[in-house]
Amino acid sequence: MTDIGHDALTFFAKSWGLLYLALFAVGVLVYTFWPGNRKRFHRAKNSIMKDEDGPWA
Repeated sequence: MTDIGHDALTFFAKSWGLLYLALFAVGVLVYTFWPGNRKRFHRAKNSIMKDEDGPWA
């Protein structure tokens, strides 16, 4: 069994972890600003106030 040192694991975590998080952030931004999702986000934005006539009783 090979012994993987702390430095190798740290390098792997820092380099590939940063790449993973950057790609995930780009994916979230693309999903958010995709034109086909406009209706879904507009509906979600307005649904919080749907069927609200006043404050809680």
